[in-house]
Amino acid sequence: MIAYLDCVGGLAGDMLLAACLDAGADVELLHALPERLGIDVVEIRVTRVERHAIGATHVEVVTAGGGAFDGCHRTYRHHPHRRWRDIRALLESAELDDDVRTRSIEVFTALARAEARTHDVSVEDVHFHEIGAADTLVDVCGGIVLLRDLGVERLLCSPLPAGRGTTQAAHGVLPLPAPATVELLRGAPIFGVELDAEVVTPTGAALAATLADAFGAVPSMTLERIGYGAGTKDFPERPNLLRLLLGRSGAGATSEVALLETNLDDLLPELAPDAVECCIAAGALDVWTTAAQMKKGRPGFVLAALAQPPEEAAVARAIFESTSALGVRVSRLRRYELAREERTVEVEGRKVRVKVGRLDGRVVNVAPEHDDCAAVAAALGRPAKSIWAAALAAAGELE
Repeated sequence: MIAYLDCVGGLAGDMLLAACLDAGADVELLHALPERLGIDVVEIRVTRVERHAIGATHVEVVTAGGGAFDGCHRTYRHHPHRRWRDIRALLESAELDDDVRTRSIEVFTALARAEARTHDVSVEDVHFHEIGAADTLVDVCGGIVLLRDLGVERLLCSPLPAGRGTTQAAHGVLPLPAPATVELLRGAPIFGVELDAEVVTPTGAALAATLADAFGAVPSMTLERIGYGAGTKDFPERPNLLRLLLGRSGAGATSEVALLETNLDDLLPELAPDAVECCIAAGALDVWTTAAQMKKGRPGFVLAALAQPPEEAAVARAIFESTSALGVRVSRLRRYELAREERTVEVEGRKVRVKVGRLDGRVVNVAPEHDDCAAVAAALGRPAKSIWAAALAAAGELE
C-alpha cells in the first residue's frame, strides 16, 4: 500500500492520527497505546468535525496535566519535561513491536538532534519540554502503529506549508516555523503561506522527515481510500486538514532519483571505501565505483552515488569533502521501486532483520540483513551463510 500525506493545512502528530483513523485504521490500537507505553493519559477523544465544510476526524489526547503544546493545534500548559534519555528508556521498555519501537526511537532521535542544534547542546543533554509530553509519545508511536495497521509499505509527503509569526513555548517566544521544525525540514520542500500560525509542528516535521520515503507530487497509484485529519483550529484562510491518500501501484511505484558521478584518477585507493561510507552517511541510497581509463592513459575510477532529491546536495558535499573531486555531475532519473519494509525474524533465539519487497501487496523479494547474519554467526560459532539461509526460511512465513 502506498500512502501520500497531502499537507493541505500543515502537519502535526494529532492530525496524522486522525487521518489514519478516518482512512480506516483500528481505533482500539490507539486506545491501547498509553498502557503499552506506561504513560498517564486520561482519555483519547475521537470526534467528527468540519473544516471548510469538509468532514474530518479530530483526535485529542488528554493527559493528567490537561494537555500540552502542539503549535496551532493545542494550547501551551506547564507539565514535567523529559530528557532524551528518559524517552529512549521509556520506549525501550514499552510493550511495543520491534519495528514500532525502532521507528519511534528514530523519530525522537531526529527531534533530539534538532533540539540539540537549536540550543547548542549535546544530544544527550537535550531536555524535551512540550515534545516530552505524554500526548506527543502517543502521537509518534500511534502514527507509526496506525500506518502499519493500514498496510502502508511506502510513505510519501507533499511539500510542506510554512506559516509565520511567533509562538509561546517553554523556552520563551519562538519564531515560526519553530527552530526545531526548520532544522528537521532541512532538504525537504517547503513554501510560505499567509497565515500567522504554526501549521507544521516539530512532531509533524519529525514524523515526515523520518518516515517519508520521499517528498513531492502525488505518486502514480490506484486510489483506494482517503482520510481527513483535522487540526484543532479552524482557519478562515485555508482548511486545517491533513489528507491521507492510500492506494496501490500496478507495477511498482516510481520516484525521481539523482545520480551523482565524478571521475577520479588521483585519489589514494585506500580512501575510496571512506568516500563510499561518507556518501552513505549523507543519505545516499547506493554508492559504487567503476574502473575507468582516464586522460593521459591513467587508470582511475568513477565514483557514483544514487540519492533522493532532498539528499542530493548533502551527498555532493560528502563527495567533495572525502575525495579529490573538483566537480560532480548530476543526472535526474526515474526508477520503479517495490514497496519495501523491514521485518524481524528469529534464528535460534536471536533477531535478524529482513528486507521485504512487495508488488501489489504480494511478497516478491526477501533478503536477510547480512550484518545481522554475520553477528549471529559470530555469536553462535556458525558460518554466516547458514544463518542467512535460516533467516530466509523463517521469513518464508511472512505475509
